[in-house]
Amino acid sequence: MSGKEEEEKMKYVYRICSGQEWEELQKTGSTLGGDLDKSSRFIHLSDLHQVQSTLQNFFLNTKHDLYLLQIDANKLGDGLIYEVVYETNSFPHFYGASRSFSPLPLDAVTKAEKLSLVDGRFTCSLLD
Repeated sequence: MSGKEEEEKMKYVYRICSGQEWEELQKTGSTLGGDLDKSSRFIHLSDLHQVQSTLQNFFLNTKHDLYLLQIDANKLGDGLIYEVVYETNSFPHFYGASRSFSPLPLDAVTKAEKLSLVDGRFTCSLLD
C-alpha cells in the first residue's frame, strides 16, 4: 500500500485549542483540555466539516491564540465516541478508556497549525 493510500485510510478528528493548551500538550505529553472539557469530563473534538462552524459559533470573539490539531482517531481507540449534540449533529468526544476521562495524548496529534482570523473567517492549511 502506498503512503497516499495509507493516509486516505487514516481517520482524523480535530481539536480547537488555545495556545496555552497546545504548549501544555507539547511540554507534558498530554492534556485534559480546557475548563469546558474538564467540567464535561471529555475532550471536545470535531470532524473536519464541523470545524469552521464551531470556530464561528464559539471562538469568534476570543482574544487568545488558537490552534487546530489534527488527531489520528485510530490512536484514541474506543475512548472516542460520537454523540448527538443539539439533536442534529454528531460530534466526536474523547473520554479515554472505560470512559474514565483520560488526557488527550500528544502522540495522537499528527499536525498542529495556528489559526488566523481573516475577514471574519478562520484559516489555516488544514481548512483549505
